Amino acid sequence: MKLLLLEDDELLAESLVDSLAGNGYRLDLAGSLKVARALMASEHYELAILDLGLPDGSGLELLAQWRRQGRDLPVLILTARDTWDDKVTGLESGADDYLTKPFHEAELIARIKALLRRRSGNVTQQLVLNGVSLDESGQRVSVEGGPWIELTGTEFLLLRYFMHHPGRVLSKDHLLNQLYTLDQDIAAPNLVEVYIARLRRHLGKSMIQTRRGQGYVLVSH
Repeated sequence: MKLLLLEDDELLAESLVDSLAGNGYRLDLAGSLKVARALMASEHYELAILDLGLPDGSGLELLAQWRRQGRDLPVLILTARDTWDDKVTGLESGADDYLTKPFHEAELIARIKALLRRRSGNVTQQLVLNGVSLDESGQRVSVEGGPWIELTGTEFLLLRYFMHHPGRVLSKDHLLNQLYTLDQDIAAPNLVEVYIARLRRHLGKSMIQTRRGQGYVLVSH
């Protein structure tokens, strides 16, 4: 799943990229409001992590603009501003959560997972859909209560994205976009086909359907 991080502290940003990558997330980085606006206009993100004090303005201005535009992705504010009125202002401006610096990366990751689970309608550590249970912490899957199957990193990323978007037709380009950040070289175009085939071996051929000329859809019922 691809996230947007708006943070002008390069050392912190690099640390978060590494930490979140280890938990199956891909981050595009923006060090200014201008770059964040451009990325949001051209890319699809599942969640944004937003600092408030940027070189070219306040992150709250950008958040308010996104909400006016109807962008409803979860937004987590990550900032050094720690007074109660700062938190109230951030939440009332449209943020879904607020975490102050310094922070423990484990807490940030837990909050991100909670926001994404809430968005997809799941309230437990496992994503459950149509007999498929995905254990996010263990990166493994179980079908119809059967034994747990360990997933590779890419298998996990792809299945988790499908389970957060059940019943939605997802094109190859869209899925590749979620597996790679802008500064990574995208692999061969048939990468998605290869991993769809692997997931079908784990889940059963009927769980992920091909829509010719459109993409793939995870059956939701």
